[in-house]
Amino acid sequence: MRVWVDLTNTAHVLVLRPLIELLEQEGNEVTITARPLSHTIELLEDWGHPHTVLGRHGGAGRLGKARAAAERLPQMLRFARGRRFDWGLAHGSTDLPPACRLLRIPNTTMFDYEWAVLQHHVNCRLASRVLMPDAIPAERVARYGARPPKLVRYPGLKEEYYLADFEPDEGILDRLGLARESVVCVVRTAPSYALYLHGSENALLTGLLERLDREPGVQTVVLTRTAEQRRSLAEHGLRRLIVPERAVDGRSLVAFADLLVSAGGTMNREAAVLGTPVWSIFEGRLGAVDERLIAEGRLRELRDPDELVLERKPPDAWRKRVQRRPDDLLRLALPSFA
Repeated sequence: MRVWVDLTNTAHVLVLRPLIELLEQEGNEVTITARPLSHTIELLEDWGHPHTVLGRHGGAGRLGKARAAAERLPQMLRFARGRRFDWGLAHGSTDLPPACRLLRIPNTTMFDYEWAVLQHHVNCRLASRVLMPDAIPAERVARYGARPPKLVRYPGLKEEYYLADFEPDEGILDRLGLARESVVCVVRTAPSYALYLHGSENALLTGLLERLDREPGVQTVVLTRTAEQRRSLAEHGLRRLIVPERAVDGRSLVAFADLLVSAGGTMNREAAVLGTPVWSIFEGRLGAVDERLIAEGRLRELRDPDELVLERKPPDAWRKRVQRRPDDLLRLALPSFA
């Protein structure tokens, strides 16, 4: 089987890598295309898997996104035409479903946040299969054209699947200059380019980082998404923060951190799975997955920087995580996978 996988964001590399490796272990041919956004290409280069970079990111506005999509779709069509793909697979790509529909390639779109309205109106209608966690009520996505049998839901979190065999690398602490006796706090900035956030930066972030910069015995790593965000942090004059310039092993860092404060989604859920206390400063509409994690006490919303609890967590909490089989997820994503 020839499978076309399109990766358009950093998290997609982590989510789909185990599925790609399973497909290839079974003798299938997987071709990867990727859009240059945040650390997507860096993670692919670190992985070492062959891939083709297509397109560009259009920024946070609707017009820029529309122009970038209009440019990338013809590139996708030229790339795929004549390659005889049997199936397409993506997590949130807005380019793969239209390309596959035009080329008559069956394809699966995955997501775990239901309020990216414009994206889902396109993807769910053009995809052959829609795969999402069972935490999301089916009625929330029916308006996008995602109904059974097209709609398929999986138990748990996607992070429980791709982190199933994960063994964190403790060397991440040394590489970032983190002292093991300190409270290690990780902060993940907002995806300010996301359309559903209207391109806004998180209002809490400045006050939060100022507090963390003053805290004795606390070391803070700030994982930015863009060069613009790194420059903005530098302008604030916060000298004790550690701000890596390229992609790091975020999963290992979260596993060994004492707490995470994040404006994203995937890293929040990684922390919840790995047993790291996590505080959300996400400004968008709350999705069903986060609603469930909050109800279970595995995720907290941060409204004021002073609410943050800075303390050490129990060691090796990551070993107690729920682990699910990636091949179970793959069978739901690709019905022809045996």
